[in-house]
Amino acid sequence: MNLKDFIRSIPDYPKKGILFRDITTLIKNEKAFAETINQIIEKSKRYKIDKIAAIESRGFVFASAVSYLLKKPFIMLRKKNKLPADVHSIDFELEYGTATIEVHKDSFEKNDSVLIIDDLIATGGTAKAAAKLIEISNAKVAAFIFVINLYDLGGCESLEKNNYSVENLIEFPGH
Repeated sequence: MNLKDFIRSIPDYPKKGILFRDITTLIKNEKAFAETINQIIEKSKRYKIDKIAAIESRGFVFASAVSYLLKKPFIMLRKKNKLPADVHSIDFELEYGTATIEVHKDSFEKNDSVLIIDDLIATGGTAKAAAKLIEISNAKVAAFIFVINLYDLGGCESLEKNNYSVENLIEFPGH
């Protein structure tokens, strides 16, 4: 099954000049969604994993299913002010501005090995922030797995230059 066939491309969204890669067409197809989860699980077998984390919000769709099937705790990396208890926060640059992600301070044990899952990587700013959030929590990043890599935007290469293991299922050019 070619997962690329299930990704809808929407021109000029969220702004003119952007070609948005829409996963809703992939997750609404039960066979394509199951294949996506199976491929993530297969790639995750290369790493020692204590916990699975995902970046809000589309990463939650994939990571929660993987977490359930692998019987690993699932940790949500959320946008600012979405978590009720004490948090660690990281501010970071986006392609279109700045943002903050947070995690509960009690999410990780010292030296937990964490797999980070997200739907897409572009420039890597959000992924780097997620890694920093894991690290200030005294855990370590086992690897990143992305469903889509926008390969010409350099996010995967940037993470690899920082000594992170990176996997993806499908690739598209970024626009």
